[in-house]
Amino acid sequence: MDKKLSFNAYAVIGMMLFALFFGAGNLIFPAQLGQAAGTEVGMAIFGFLITGVGLPLLGILAIGYSKSSDLQDLSSRVHPIFGVVFTSLLYLTIGPFFALPRTGAVSYEIGIAPFIGQEFAAIGLPLFSLIFFGVSLWVSLNPSKLVDNIGKFLSPAILLTLAALLIMAIVNPMSAIQGPQEAYASGSFLKGFTEGYNTMDALASLVFGIIVIATVRKLGVTSPKGILSATMKSGIVAAGLLAVVYTGIAYLGATSVGTLGMFDTGGPVLSGASSHYFGTFGALLLAVIITLACLTTAIGLTVANAEYFHKLLPKVSYKMFVVIFSVFSLVVTNAGLSNIITYSVPVLMFLYPLAIVLIMLAFLSPLFKHDRLVYVSAMAVTFFIAIVDGLKTLTASLGVSNPAWLQSVIDFYASTLPLYSDGLGWLVPAVITIAIASVIARSRKSLNVQTARHEA
Repeated sequence: MDKKLSFNAYAVIGMMLFALFFGAGNLIFPAQLGQAAGTEVGMAIFGFLITGVGLPLLGILAIGYSKSSDLQDLSSRVHPIFGVVFTSLLYLTIGPFFALPRTGAVSYEIGIAPFIGQEFAAIGLPLFSLIFFGVSLWVSLNPSKLVDNIGKFLSPAILLTLAALLIMAIVNPMSAIQGPQEAYASGSFLKGFTEGYNTMDALASLVFGIIVIATVRKLGVTSPKGILSATMKSGIVAAGLLAVVYTGIAYLGATSVGTLGMFDTGGPVLSGASSHYFGTFGALLLAVIITLACLTTAIGLTVANAEYFHKLLPKVSYKMFVVIFSVFSLVVTNAGLSNIITYSVPVLMFLYPLAIVLIMLAFLSPLFKHDRLVYVSAMAVTFFIAIVDGLKTLTASLGVSNPAWLQSVIDFYASTLPLYSDGLGWLVPAVITIAIASVIARSRKSLNVQTARHEA
């Protein structure tokens, strides 16, 4: 018999989930979107919320609904080798490749850069990142309750600080909202949809799902239906908080351009707005809170990655993985926030479609009796479209021409696939493949049952 949880219990789990998702890097993308979208900010943030809030919630629920022990277990329904490769790549993406270095870069952009002169800019980031990842390394080698306790303090502190900033932005906007940049002038909803990939939260949700389910179980809810219900209610609390914060920051970004100017990333928007409304004290307070939030996020990601890869490769110690990931992240951080974001986008354009289709399959699986044929065919179709999207985005970000073979594939996709120009060319083929493969799978199982009865 499941224990009946109070609203307070759902709120506590929801806040924990909010803290897991809300790495401080998530602050910069809605601000960046708001600046670029301008008067189209409403439709753009609506698209952003679907991938930045809705998909992470579905990812958490998918792990619970599928009764998978972890992400590798779920993705191994395609094939055991795919399970290892996909899970490893996802961990590396939300770890040392992009999200981990981003914690250091965001801390510097918001917390340090506004307070140091131009003459110290060349040594500022290397010196700060060395200290930042040194502390992260030290704590990650011996993770303790200290980080959890700091995290419990930081979530309310971030929310209160942001609330003060966003209320000021609504009551006394910095400037009038300007027209949209070219990318948002038409198709702002779909542009916002793909911009939501940058949060990486849908990828992270496939890892965090197990943490939430374990917490629910500890509170006395053990039945599959009860776990799913409790996860849903807690997830709605987290999703609601994220949606309010993202929408507010996007509006802040949209009203900042006339006063602060246009920036490459969202970091200077937040530090500039804090200075504008609350002076040096406000900027300092935001800097301290964001830096601590980034640090706890960095420690959490380092520990999660080191634990997973130590489990995968037991001959390499947990502590060695912590050192490897910390040093690697330190090096990547010094490429700068703008470069980290630029190079992460092609990987996310490849990984996100696979993650979304995997989440869809987790929910639809009972309809096709968990047949591997459906998993393999849907993921294969998605893979061949997403890999081209990733390569196309990479060549565009590098400013180089596409090779002839790649351009011919892109031209073919563009002329045949709905929504391809909006980065969603994989969606319709994936849905059609799931439908056809499901019919084949069910027909095959029915035929096998009839054959077995006939032979009996």
